[in-house]
Amino acid sequence: GLLQATYATQLRHYSFLSERNICTMLITRAFTPSGVRQAQTRQVHCAAGPSSGPARPAFPPALGKNELVSRLLSAKEATGKTFTQIAEEVGLTNIYTAQLFYHQQQLQPNTAAAIKQAVPALTKEDLDAMMRAPVRSFDPNSLQEPALHRLYEAIIYSGDAVKACINEEFGDGIMSAIDFFFTLEKMKGTEGEARVVLTWNGKFLPFKEQRVTDNVAIRKH
Repeated sequence: GLLQATYATQLRHYSFLSERNICTMLITRAFTPSGVRQAQTRQVHCAAGPSSGPARPAFPPALGKNELVSRLLSAKEATGKTFTQIAEEVGLTNIYTAQLFYHQQQLQPNTAAAIKQAVPALTKEDLDAMMRAPVRSFDPNSLQEPALHRLYEAIIYSGDAVKACINEEFGDGIMSAIDFFFTLEKMKGTEGEARVVLTWNGKFLPFKEQRVTDNVAIRKH
């Protein structure tokens, strides 16, 4: 089933390192400044699988991720469009689109032409770099930004309660951060105030009983 959680305030999703279908979940560090990964703040489907195909590895960070991101953002700014406007043209969600420009998601080949049409200043070299599997990272100092710190605070103070509700409704397991959607909406409250509504929609993944007969990694001698 799909696990859904809706919040009438700003939250932040912390994703984890993954390679295709093999996910290394840094659970023990998930809600510490050193373990937090880059956020997604609108509906995003992050499932990796056969449809994505083999991914070319990213260039090592030393080769200039910051320079790439600077070029991508400059190309975006030249259009005068918001990430949401670009996303609507391309058919992606807005934060996923923004993540592409921050090289936190991999641009799929079947989307490259639409991105190029929406952002004409992107070069062939830029698009090629965007289609490489990214090195997902974040600046630990970003948690000093009040908007981000408040999201982090909302997660850690709600964490025990969220886990308890997950256990009661689904059993012992986690919400996937890979087969996952994150939707952001703007709404008005009862007094006419602007409100941020974020909905998490992730596949429930139960912990498995580790039966020897199911462990295909054991070699028979």
